[in-house]
Amino acid sequence: MSHKMRDLLIGRHQMNKIFIVFLINICTGIVYAQPQTKVVQYVQTLIGTGKSTTPAALKHSSGTELLANTIPAVTVPFAMTQWTAQTQIVETKCIAPYYYQDSLFYGFRGSHWLSGSCTQDYGSFTIMPITGKLKIKLSDIAVPLLHDQEIAQPFYYSLQLPQYALKTEITATPRSAIMQITSNKNDSLHILIRPNSDRGKGFIKIDRPKNEISGYNPVYRIYQGAGQPSGFSGYFVIQADRLFSESGTYHDNEIAFLDSLSNQADLGAFISFQVKKESVLKLKIGTSFTSIEEARKNLEAEIPHWNFEMVKNASEKVWENALDQIKVEGDSERDKTIFYTALYHSMQHPRVFNDLSGTYPAFSKSYINARLTKGNYYDDFSMWDIYRAQLPLLEILKPELVNDFVSSLILKGQQGGWLPIFPCWNNYTNAMIGDHAISFIASAYMKGIADYDSEEAYRLMRKNAFEVASDEEYKNGKGRRALNSYLEYQYIPLEDKVPDAFHKQEQVSRTLEYAYDDYALAMMAKKLNKETDYKQLIARSQNYRNVFDDSSKLVRGRYADGRWFAPFNPDIKLPFITEGTSRQYTFYVPHDIPGLADLMGGKKQFENALDTLFLKGEYWHGNEPGHQIPFLYNFTESPWKTQQIVNKILSEEYADGPGGLSGNDDAGQMSAWYVFAAMGFYPVDPVSGNYLLTSPVFDKITIRLAENKTFVIHVKKQSSSSTYIHAMKWNGELYQNNFLTYTMLKNGGTMEFELGDQPH
Repeated sequence: MSHKMRDLLIGRHQMNKIFIVFLINICTGIVYAQPQTKVVQYVQTLIGTGKSTTPAALKHSSGTELLANTIPAVTVPFAMTQWTAQTQIVETKCIAPYYYQDSLFYGFRGSHWLSGSCTQDYGSFTIMPITGKLKIKLSDIAVPLLHDQEIAQPFYYSLQLPQYALKTEITATPRSAIMQITSNKNDSLHILIRPNSDRGKGFIKIDRPKNEISGYNPVYRIYQGAGQPSGFSGYFVIQADRLFSESGTYHDNEIAFLDSLSNQADLGAFISFQVKKESVLKLKIGTSFTSIEEARKNLEAEIPHWNFEMVKNASEKVWENALDQIKVEGDSERDKTIFYTALYHSMQHPRVFNDLSGTYPAFSKSYINARLTKGNYYDDFSMWDIYRAQLPLLEILKPELVNDFVSSLILKGQQGGWLPIFPCWNNYTNAMIGDHAISFIASAYMKGIADYDSEEAYRLMRKNAFEVASDEEYKNGKGRRALNSYLEYQYIPLEDKVPDAFHKQEQVSRTLEYAYDDYALAMMAKKLNKETDYKQLIARSQNYRNVFDDSSKLVRGRYADGRWFAPFNPDIKLPFITEGTSRQYTFYVPHDIPGLADLMGGKKQFENALDTLFLKGEYWHGNEPGHQIPFLYNFTESPWKTQQIVNKILSEEYADGPGGLSGNDDAGQMSAWYVFAAMGFYPVDPVSGNYLLTSPVFDKITIRLAENKTFVIHVKKQSSSSTYIHAMKWNGELYQNNFLTYTMLKNGGTMEFELGDQPH
């Protein structure tokens, strides 16, 4: 696969302002010097769009688990709407809008797909250009997707449609996009616009005097509250740069010739033009989650002109500036491709949810809008995944953005009454286990990222940890699942089947993850001088011990009377473990690895247990609960094994083709793991502010930080294959710890690694 599939990464939470500044600078003729080699050239947005081909994925995964479910998103970092070629026509759970292996192209989708997930798209719509006779049936308008006619970049996508003699192009801003469609012959050109409702809902309207189509697609919930309205819609406005020669609406594959339609199956509209060879039609598209009028305002502010190249160039600069915040140097072009694509994937979500005016749909409400006084409001927090590495990466690169994320979570808690556990499509979902909004907020606060009401944040966090929701609230997704059992037994017994949850049972995994969240809240309580809470919570953080079986030295399901689940096979999936096995989940005690080692009999026995996991081939990189495991040899007398195993994972579980991710990318977590590991450090326990070391992949890494500070890593290798750390220096002085700290990273400095071919 060519290295010319590229794309680029992230700016900041007020990306709209930066984007508009870029446009002003271009208009006034100000020119900024660009690096000789743009890092954006390394991004291949098609990585992760095919079935996974990595060893761990093929061993441990099946079905949808084999799909990384990323899309070749044309976007800017953390944008409201992503734009993608569409090869799937539904908004069904676990079906991404685009797959590399699909054969047909159905148009360009304004998408709210959660990158790399197994959720659903929502509030989306599709624009399809065709020529010749007007057709509206999907099976009639689809044409082959030709990858050799495709250019996929983060800021630009182009696809030739030879069957229609058209060249299509699209580029984007945070809430809007501009398309240009070039005709290769004299013909009739029809633009079909379709809200992608799977429920026969939605609205579309044609305003011929304004050359405009507008509409919306209502959003519905999944997981808790499945099938209920989410209380907002995906709104859009599409403007053409010339008058229509003809227009109309349609539904149920029948043309209606009305100016507006609502709540019909296969709802859509068309606008038609007579075009000459080499003529270019331009379309501008604005989006919003609050109203058609706000979508129009967003478009007018972000793209006030018809200059496609201006928007494209500005978007490219935004990505270049964002990606170049980490500059890696070395001989392997393949490694750079994987690294910068991973960084691009790490900067897709959470998505900005508010309009430029500050208006946003209030959380968990029914078509009630609110307005911000500062910052931006974000949603689509795949929290069970991203608290591990994706959000910690942003704590280093974009602390201002993290402040907005935390403020958004506080707003959600205030508007809905409870701190959400996995907030997506602006609602409570309780999609996964744990309560990791707590661990994320605690992680940010402990690092001094605290431009929000920390007391209000703590109140909401504490409520989740100590209060059992009412039956009505619980069924709506509020509160911790099985908290009453957890508080009574100090673990969740097998008798509690955890009803009213999407993931039922999984009692051992829940116990382990709540123990970590309790530790996280304890750390924040201590810093806020809440001593009574601290003592209770730090004691609860040891609850992982109550599901540790001394006879097997592994975590195991347990009944209320203390009996252990039997018969017990630690290497098969059992109902009390989430998406994995007991052997894999045993190592999920990120806050107390020394305590876990003591339960196993000491450091040597802990090392033996890790060896067993890897020798049996039971490490599964394609799912998040084990992502910390390769770094745990740093707690043994053989830290070199971390360096060996991480290097193996980097080389085998990531590649530069469509199948180059080891499983669902889950809003960038899988990719953020690569970014950290390739740089040589990883946040096993993000709350602690410590990052366990491994050997970096590149010869030099430069991280640009706030206040013009830089953190630089230099690597000297005995040979090109050297992977073992022999010596380290920090700011010129010998360094003997096996971790970095957030303070070191934040303040900047120079780290030197000397690598050899054999363990040291």
